[in-house]
Amino acid sequence: MYTYDELAVMTVAQLRKIADGIEHEAVKGHITMHKERLLPALCQALGIEAHKHHLLKKGINKTEIKAEIRLLKKKRDEALAAKDHGTYRAVLHQIHGLKNKLRHAVV
Repeated sequence: MYTYDELAVMTVAQLRKIADGIEHEAVKGHITMHKERLLPALCQALGIEAHKHHLLKKGINKTEIKAEIRLLKKKRDEALAAKDHGTYRAVLHQIHGLKNKLRHAVV
C-alpha cells in the first residue's frame, strides 16, 4: 500500500502504471490525466487521505511576548533620551523580531 507522500514524489508515468491495475471510477481515463488530477484520483481509489499532513506548530504565549515588547519600548525610550544609538538600534531590532513572531503565529 502507498502513502500520499510516496505517491506525491512519483512521476506521472509511475502513477499511471499504478492506476493501470486499479478498477475504480476515479481513475477512469488515467492515461490522459496530468499529475494534478491523477494524484487525488489515485488517493480516492486507494482510500488514502488526499492531502499532506502538516506538523502543528506549538502555540506561543501572546501575553508574555506583548509584555516583553512593552519592556523593550521603555528601554528604547531610555536609550533615545540618553542618545545611546547602539542600544536604541539593538532594542528596535528586538521589538521588530517579536512583532514578526506574533504576526506569523496568527493563522
